Amino acid sequence: MTTRLFHISDVHFGVEDRAALESVAKAVHEECPDALVCTGDLTQRATKKQYKAAADWFAQFDVPIWIDPGNHDMPYYNLWERFTSPYARYNALRQAVAVDHFETDDVVLLPLKTTVRSQNRWPWSDGYVTPSSQARTEATLKEYDGDPRHLIVTAHHPLHGPKIHGPSDTIYGNEAIAALAQGGMNAVLTGHIHRPFDEHRSGTGWSTHVIGAGTLSTRLRGGNPPSYNVLTCVKGKGIAVEVREFPLS
Repeated sequence: MTTRLFHISDVHFGVEDRAALESVAKAVHEECPDALVCTGDLTQRATKKQYKAAADWFAQFDVPIWIDPGNHDMPYYNLWERFTSPYARYNALRQAVAVDHFETDDVVLLPLKTTVRSQNRWPWSDGYVTPSSQARTEATLKEYDGDPRHLIVTAHHPLHGPKIHGPSDTIYGNEAIAALAQGGMNAVLTGHIHRPFDEHRSGTGWSTHVIGAGTLSTRLRGGNPPSYNVLTCVKGKGIAVEVREFPLS
């Protein structure tokens, strides 16, 4: 058996790249991946209009949709809502278009929340793994102890830093990636930095595959064009990553 996942991120509805989105939609309809995974930043400013656009786009597909919240998916202008119900609009979208559980003969997906409504540093856009968030993911991992399938954690922010032994921009990211890998995580899918990457990271007593998707928005960084990943996963084998890029307009 083989499981194919389309991994997108940072769509940023409101400043989305319409041509890239149309190409992704065409590929999903024609190739029918086992799931479409979006690792956060579905919207630019978490407005009702932007969430409506996201809902309309995801609703067209007949494949399972898996989504994570990004830092842009909490209210930006309405601070009262950001602090009292930061995920209300995101949760409404998730309930409308996404699944809460996904597994195949090759893959199990497990979420890790790396967003917080505020933190003791600026910008608030960077990642933060809270003890409770990590504990929830670790508890779910324990349910699959000894499972030979790929146990893939999905999150918005990369847990590791840009250098092998360097710090992570995600607070407690270094600790989380080590703990989750020791707990059985085979790979982690993320976004946020708007460039794709495909690396293996390791430390004392752990190793894991770290995979990042680029952006499907007009918010390009470092000359990287819009892109998404196609992951081919086979139980007992590695995860193959194909990056599909779109020409710059």
